[in-house]
Amino acid sequence: MRNLRLLRNGGCRPAATTGTPQCFCLGAEPGTVLVGSQHGLVDHWFLYLKVTREVDLTVEGFMPEDGSGCIVGIEDLPEHECVCVATAAGDILLCNLSTKQVECVGSVDSGLSTMSWSPDQELVLLVTGQQTLIMMTREFEPITEKQVHQDEFGEGKFVALGWGKKETQFHGSEGKQAAHRKQMEVSPTSAWDDGRPRVTWRGDGLFVAVSAVCPETGARKVRVWNRELVLQSTSEPVSGLEQALSWKPSGNLIASTQEKPNRHDVVFLEKNGLLHGEFTLPFQKGQVKVNELLWNADSTILAVWLEELKVDNSNPNSYVQLWTTGNYHWYLKQSLHFGSLEENRLVSLLWDRENLYRLHVLCEGWHYFFYDWHWTIDHGMGENSQRMANVAVIDGDKVLVTAFQHAVVPPPMCTYELQLQQAVNQVAFHTNPQHSGDMAVLDADNKISVYRYVLLCDTGPFCDPTVRLGAVGGNGFKAAVETPYLDKTYRVDVGSNSNEVMNPLGLRFLTWLSDDSFLVVGEGQHAAQSVLYHLTAVPHETEAEEQLSVPVNGEVISLCCSPTTKTIALQLADRRILKYLWEASTPVLEPWRTSSGCAVQFPYPCMQMSITRIGDEEVILGLTDRCRFIVNDTEVASNITSFATYNEFLLVTTNSHTCQCFCLKNMPLKALQACLSSAAAPNSETLRKVERGSRIITVVPQDTKVVLQMPRGNLETVHHRALVLAQIQKWLDRLMFREAFQSMRKLRINLNLLYDHNPKVFLENAENFVRQIDTVNYINLFFTELKEEDFTKTMYPSLNGSSKAQSYQHPDQKKVNLICDVMRVAMENIDPQKYCLSILTAHVKKSPPELEIALQKVHDLRGAVSAEEALKYLLFLVDVNELYDYALGTYDFDLVVMVAEKSQKDPKEYLPFLNTLRKMETNYQRYTIDKYLKRYKKALGHLSKCGPEHFSEFLNLVKDQNQYCEALKLYPPSTQEYKDISDAYGEYLVQKQLYEQAALIFARAGIFAKALDAFQDSGSWQQALCMATRLGYTKDKLSSLSRSMDYEEALLLLLEGALWEEALRLVRHFRAQEPEWKYFFRLIFLYSQKAAFLRHKSRLQVVRELKEKACESLQDYETPNCPELDLFSETSSVVTASDMNSKYSHSSSRISVRSSKNRRKAERKRYSLKEGSPFEDIALLEVLGENVRAVETVKDIHILLKQLVLFGYNEQAGTLQQALEEILQLMETSIPEIWTPDLQRSSVNPVLGPSSTANSIMAAYQQKRMVTPVVQDPELLIPPKLNKNLQWKLHLLQ
Repeated sequence: MRNLRLLRNGGCRPAATTGTPQCFCLGAEPGTVLVGSQHGLVDHWFLYLKVTREVDLTVEGFMPEDGSGCIVGIEDLPEHECVCVATAAGDILLCNLSTKQVECVGSVDSGLSTMSWSPDQELVLLVTGQQTLIMMTREFEPITEKQVHQDEFGEGKFVALGWGKKETQFHGSEGKQAAHRKQMEVSPTSAWDDGRPRVTWRGDGLFVAVSAVCPETGARKVRVWNRELVLQSTSEPVSGLEQALSWKPSGNLIASTQEKPNRHDVVFLEKNGLLHGEFTLPFQKGQVKVNELLWNADSTILAVWLEELKVDNSNPNSYVQLWTTGNYHWYLKQSLHFGSLEENRLVSLLWDRENLYRLHVLCEGWHYFFYDWHWTIDHGMGENSQRMANVAVIDGDKVLVTAFQHAVVPPPMCTYELQLQQAVNQVAFHTNPQHSGDMAVLDADNKISVYRYVLLCDTGPFCDPTVRLGAVGGNGFKAAVETPYLDKTYRVDVGSNSNEVMNPLGLRFLTWLSDDSFLVVGEGQHAAQSVLYHLTAVPHETEAEEQLSVPVNGEVISLCCSPTTKTIALQLADRRILKYLWEASTPVLEPWRTSSGCAVQFPYPCMQMSITRIGDEEVILGLTDRCRFIVNDTEVASNITSFATYNEFLLVTTNSHTCQCFCLKNMPLKALQACLSSAAAPNSETLRKVERGSRIITVVPQDTKVVLQMPRGNLETVHHRALVLAQIQKWLDRLMFREAFQSMRKLRINLNLLYDHNPKVFLENAENFVRQIDTVNYINLFFTELKEEDFTKTMYPSLNGSSKAQSYQHPDQKKVNLICDVMRVAMENIDPQKYCLSILTAHVKKSPPELEIALQKVHDLRGAVSAEEALKYLLFLVDVNELYDYALGTYDFDLVVMVAEKSQKDPKEYLPFLNTLRKMETNYQRYTIDKYLKRYKKALGHLSKCGPEHFSEFLNLVKDQNQYCEALKLYPPSTQEYKDISDAYGEYLVQKQLYEQAALIFARAGIFAKALDAFQDSGSWQQALCMATRLGYTKDKLSSLSRSMDYEEALLLLLEGALWEEALRLVRHFRAQEPEWKYFFRLIFLYSQKAAFLRHKSRLQVVRELKEKACESLQDYETPNCPELDLFSETSSVVTASDMNSKYSHSSSRISVRSSKNRRKAERKRYSLKEGSPFEDIALLEVLGENVRAVETVKDIHILLKQLVLFGYNEQAGTLQQALEEILQLMETSIPEIWTPDLQRSSVNPVLGPSSTANSIMAAYQQKRMVTPVVQDPELLIPPKLNKNLQWKLHLLQ
């Protein structure tokens, strides 16, 4: 789908040159061409239009002075700093252009017809006049010599496997007589063939092919040799094979030409000599001859140099055609017509080795031209037109147009084709978005053909014989696509002079500005200048007049136009960007400036440009041939292979085989640069994987299609998620629900977005939504995808900021229920019969499902949808067993039977059950159904109406299902049933140890004795005394009751106040020997130890932080003469303590003379827990260790746990076990924090000790290890051990 666009061209003719050029090559220095003539060698520097150096070969006698000499080969050798020249006389010369010295390094008596160097310039192959091949090294040392004509095939000769004779093989439509037909004789070469051998090397230089005329048959044969001149293969006999020969650099094919009886073909041979494909040249047989074929360096373009055969004495026309291939079809992309003037006749042409798409041409009149090409995609430029997705492909004298808006037609097919009179070189679409399908075609004859679209009329579309339908047409089918018609053809004659030498493609960058106005770029008077020509098409005239010409101080190498703002941007050869204000009264050129006022200059020349907006700024985008992507003057990425802009979106393909899409509306340039430089998440909406080598062709407007072309030429259409979501948003904003739904359904976009994009608008337009969707299946699909989440925040977070998701608050309803209700009402208002199934779906989708209502509607159906059909649909949504239960819950046995018949249930199972139910009394029947369905509340309601004889069954059900509260609601408080239920309820609460609640239930029902016990168990002594009074207790019984409850209440209050000692005293005094009170004793002890441990641990952390800060302050204020540096000794006290409080340091010195035992005793006395004491941290360590050891001794609690379980105190035992487990876990995690690793190392390697030195003490001081106090009992610094091997837990309590 790509065309070749001419970026720049140049030409010159050096002055003061003699003779006629015969061949040329490119010099090592950029911009130099070495030309060989019959007199010598000329070094032409075309950038400066002058001959810089010249070597005359006639002086030394290497060339005759009469001009009859001929140079058959020329090659620049940079490493030798000279040029190798081969003459037809047989001399091989090395010419130094600087010193003009000529050295003859060899000579062949029979003369030379060809000299060809290998691509790496390591070998040179000579073809002599005696048809021999001589292979030599770069130092011109012969390697071997062979005859061109060989009888054998070569090393690659085919091996016959003996699979039958020719007579027994299948011969297709020719029949068996083809086996006996004699092979046709090969026709000799054409009369115009010069008979010279042709040599071409493979790109890697491992093989060389030689085409020579066979002396026996007079026809040409191609032989392939390796670097040692060992014959590899010989081509099969090809009738009419011609002289042109070129090996594709990639190495798979050798191109040549063949004249066939009815056409002229370019044919391809494989390395083994077999033919492999061809294409036909657009000329009649015998009309032209092909002088040369040349591949460019990357094997993508094949240049064909043709020349018309002489008729009478007229001068022949010369042509150069550029062919490319894609999807196994050859396209003629450019055709250069050099006319028939003698001085325009071509001498030679070459492809540049470094610039892959630069073609060099040399003419007989010493005119030199160069052409720089690059790939481009010609497509419509609008955004709102229905025809903007048209892409035009040049193919000779045809333009193949594909309308991607209607169908994606793979090349080489197309939607329709335009037939022109001459070969086409440029195609331009109208820049007006409303006419973006109109095309202007510039052909090789400098004519502009204008094709326009017309509206359909009553008589059908306007027909044009030059427009022919392609893949969309066919016999008996009416094409739904519009086709344009040829409106006018104008001849362009700008800046040309008939007396001057013709330069093909003098005009480039054809741009259709307005209805009858065109813009082209031509050459200026100087090499580094261009001219902008405004062309105006005059009505009823055949020529386009030059209205205005604007000179450009620089060479224009690319041009682009914005269809929205009509801005035109030019890129010059020095990478400056100019803005062309063509709509002004006097068109002017000015530098393109950024928002900050800086002139824009690309860091690298860009082959593709585009204008778009990033935020509020209009910017210029550029892409180089090295995948560098540039915005204004900033390179934002270096891995971009293609890009396209569409509305506010930028789409790019990368070398990592991804297609990324960015919204430029609110994205600053730095954010774009960051997105392109960083790899997006694989599931990101901006990124999707594509096939390797994919390139963007076009983006279909008002749609979501992105058309990509693969390297082999086939097309692939992708729907980029970012474009899809943006288009869906536009449709939803315009209330185009049908278009949005169809796109979401086809492209797997979650349908929740229809609501989540704008809930308020959706709910207000529910009827409009139903009418647009219309199809019941589509509405059901929408219902089934509904979920409670907001998909603009979860699945599509990029829409969260752009969507108009005004929160439509309905606190009493969920999202799904709200949508189902609104949609159901809308469908019932429009046509309840038509949308019957959708209404059922709305009921089922709700949470909880309204299956009973749905079943009832199915039962009552009378209309277009039968009840059986509706029920069958309902079974798709709900499990049949669940639906059977819901049907049974309606108490409608007809409905139950209808559902049961659709299920897999055995009639022998459900019919007896239903018959039994039918025989029951109504309330008891419904009770049985509800109990079967485990709807116990409804079951109790129906059973309570069945009379007193069923109360025992009622009470049993209440007890089994713990439905006491519901049961109490069904009877008045004055009834016996109410009292019986309350009695059972109270007993249940007592079992749950909810004594106070049980007491209240008992008291309310008048069961005062049980209420007294419950209040007594709960500790509510006031209520207990009230119940005792209601029971008529005597004074003595009331007094005894009061005493029994007194200490228990006091114990509970002490526990709440954390007064552990007093609580223990009460327990020991009253009931210390009972297991239950032993439990209280141990529990209180554990809680007290836990509280003390947490308190001491917290204080230790505070003390350590204070001492660390004090140590840091000492280091901050330390001076070189600090007296402390001389005071470190084994008997010194800790730094933090001695420096902060001097009175403790004196006591340390006083007790140092005591005995070891007394000293430890005295030191323990110093370990005071008083806040601020110097050894408070040691005291805290000691107390914390005692806490741990005290709790460790409580592990004999397993004996008490067994007693508690034995006497039925399972809950108390579990509480006690859990309390001990928690405190043990607390201590285990706290020990590393309290006894830190530094503290433990200090106990093993003290800072101050017999082995300490001044350096070690100073190092410890700098590392803050001196914070650790020096104590006489190092065991305090060692953490206590917890015995993990002791099994004290009871697993039955876990």
